[in-house]
Amino acid sequence: MKTIALFGGTFDPIHQGHVQSAIELKQQLSLDELRLVPCHLPPHRVTPGCTSQQRLAMVKLAIANTGLMVDDCELRRNQLSYSIDTLASLRSQLGQQVSLSWVMGTDAFAGFDRWHRWQDFLALGHLVVIKRPGEKLPEAGAVAELIMQYQADRADVLHQQAAGSIVFVSLTPYPVSATDIRATLSGQQNSAKLKDSMATAVLDYIQTHRLYGYQA
Repeated sequence: MKTIALFGGTFDPIHQGHVQSAIELKQQLSLDELRLVPCHLPPHRVTPGCTSQQRLAMVKLAIANTGLMVDDCELRRNQLSYSIDTLASLRSQLGQQVSLSWVMGTDAFAGFDRWHRWQDFLALGHLVVIKRPGEKLPEAGAVAELIMQYQADRADVLHQQAAGSIVFVSLTPYPVSATDIRATLSGQQNSAKLKDSMATAVLDYIQTHRLYGYQA
C-alpha cells in the first residue's frame, strides 16, 4: 500500500528542525511521500508574520533536493485551514488504496479533542505523533481513550491499512523554534545562529524580501 504522510504547519518561517524531522520521519517509517502542508488561514493561531505565498515559497526553497514534497492545497482552498478538510479532500482524491497519515507533535495531540471534527480523523487516515522530550500525554479523557483504543504496536500498520491507527515515533530533537528565529531576525543579530537554523536559500529569501524586519 502506498504511504503518504502530511506534515502541516504555518512554517513561519520554515527551519532546519522542520526539515530534518521530516526527512528522518520519512526514512524511519519508509514512507513513499511526506508532504509539508503550509497552513493558509490558521483558525486558532495569530496571523503569521508573512503571507501564505511567501511561506510557501520558503518551504519550496527549504526542501529542494531533500526528497520531501510540498502540498499547497490549503492555499488553493482560500478558507480557514482545518486539517480535517485537507485530509478529507485527499482521501476523496486518492481513494481507499492509499495509506494517509497526519503528523503532529505530542503538544498538539494532547489537545487533539479540541480540533475541528477530531472524531472523524481516524476514519480518514492515521495519526503519527512525534514524541518530544518532557512533554506528557493526558492520562484521562478523550485523548487517553483514543490512545488506549487505537495505538498501534508497530509502525507497519501504515503500510497495511489505509487509516485507523495512532503511531508514536521518536525523532532526533532539534533545539530551534520559529518563535526564536523571528525574534533573532527582528533584532538584526546573531547571523551565525540563523545560518545554522535554516537553509541558506531561505535566509536569502527573507533578506531579499525584508521579512520579519530583517535587513542584514
